[in-house]
Amino acid sequence: MKIAGMYSFNGGEKVVRAKYPELLEEITRCIGAIDASKCKTKKSKEKTMRGKMLYAPKKLNKQFKLLLHPQGWNSVRVACDYSVAFYSDGYQARKLQKGAFREMDFVKRKLGVEVQFGKYSFMVYNVAAKMTIFKNLSFIDAGIEIVPVKSLAEEMSSGVSCFEQFVWDLEKRGVSNIDIPVLILGIDV
Repeated sequence: MKIAGMYSFNGGEKVVRAKYPELLEEITRCIGAIDASKCKTKKSKEKTMRGKMLYAPKKLNKQFKLLLHPQGWNSVRVACDYSVAFYSDGYQARKLQKGAFREMDFVKRKLGVEVQFGKYSFMVYNVAAKMTIFKNLSFIDAGIEIVPVKSLAEEMSSGVSCFEQFVWDLEKRGVSNIDIPVLILGIDV
């Protein structure tokens, strides 16, 4: 695979290059080492592309794990203890879900990495919420979000978002005072 585009959100590229140049190199090498052709294993059942072979997001994610875990990149999982303090007076919850958590795909030396081949809302959530939460919990200081460019997304299941849409939305959203620096990498085969 290859990096086809880069977008610096809230100074992300400058921060990652200055504080984590060797970690960015590890991520770049990992992307280059993935043979995506081995992940084109999902036979579409969708009306618009029935029978077409597509890239399987789970297989692509597994490739990142196989390459990054041996280099010391580990996932970080945080348990969520949901509060009942904000319920309306008199409301009694039937049952609160136990075992809820938030997880960052990869963390090494306070750099968080998320690989996202899913729906658009997850891309925005990762940058605008999850990375801020993990910063507030002192796990990360900056992030990298790896997403497919449009040409790759079109060879995946429908509904997968892309780098181009993500960048457009972040540009129109702007930066908030709670956002952390994130480098967005758009990848292709």
